[in-house]
Amino acid sequence: MKKLLLLCISLFAFAMPYNQKMLKALKLLDHHQKNFSFAVLGDNRDGDNILKIIISKINKDKDISFAVNNGDLVPNGYKQEFSNYLNIIKTSKKPFISIIGNHEIPWYDGESNYKKFFGKTHFTFSYGNSYFIVLDSSDKKIGKKQLKWLKKELQKSQKYTNRFVITHVPLYDPRYGKYAKGHSLKNPKKIKKLNKLLDKYRVNMIFCSHIHFYYRGFWHKTPFIITGGAGAPLKKYKDNGFYNFVKVTVKGKEIKYEVIKTIGR
Repeated sequence: MKKLLLLCISLFAFAMPYNQKMLKALKLLDHHQKNFSFAVLGDNRDGDNILKIIISKINKDKDISFAVNNGDLVPNGYKQEFSNYLNIIKTSKKPFISIIGNHEIPWYDGESNYKKFFGKTHFTFSYGNSYFIVLDSSDKKIGKKQLKWLKKELQKSQKYTNRFVITHVPLYDPRYGKYAKGHSLKNPKKIKKLNKLLDKYRVNMIFCSHIHFYYRGFWHKTPFIITGGAGAPLKKYKDNGFYNFVKVTVKGKEIKYEVIKTIGR
């Protein structure tokens, strides 16, 4: 009976979506510390070598506790592409959380492959003194239902010192102007509602990718970082088109954001 129980537990663990495993690992690491670091990257599809280099850099950085990949994990959403991506990120010595992007929702199969491998498309987690909210913007919009959910999560987040929102598609495209449309969310009314929520609940930073470069700025009161340089073809914009990830260092209320340039080989 005991052997059968152990077998059932191991089979359940094996079938568990990878993000769920990573979040469980994160809980074991979390001792409610006020000082820690994490990495954010995005848009690695078509660039396995760059992703491997980034993971190697994260592995070597003793300060980094975990990493978040902000979407476009695979080129076309095929099952074998997810298997390949999973094999690469399993080389990470730190918990490695993967978020859905538009390349994970192909026309032929919706988002089912992402869900099979990684689970929920929007979720929250906490670490140390900080609350993390992951939004699903893979279809280039944040719907009414998800906005309602976001508001509740932002209310919960007020118990924490810091709050971070992570989503693949940016609110606006800074290449064309501060509040310009482009490679960004579609619905102007929903974007304004989203931005007002982020402002009202004092979000420390919203991380996006989708545009293959690095950019940092403000959308009204809310600071943002676009980090889309984890391997996908680069978009040139002045000096911002380079492979990169961002190291975030939290020291109580103080937060430092360091862009780490990555050279391909």
